[in-house]
Amino acid sequence: MKKLITTAFLIVFLMLPVFFAPAVQAEPWHERHPEIRKALHALENAKQDLQQAKHDFGGHREAALQACDAAIVQLREALKYDKH
Repeated sequence: MKKLITTAFLIVFLMLPVFFAPAVQAEPWHERHPEIRKALHALENAKQDLQQAKHDFGGHREAALQACDAAIVQLREALKYDKH
């Protein structure tokens, strides 16, 4: 009898996600500003490539690194101020 109760409890416990999953999935997660996040990722990758490059791109590498840093800072600040 104890084994039957334990088994029944286990089955009910394991079935709970099936009953509650539709309620959780009813509101899909929507990332805000995906293009800004893509731009951040692209800038971070470009910065890393510039830092690891073996040449200075005709003297433009340092300015490009500074521009990447400035753009990254501005995009992060913009995302902080999004209150919607």
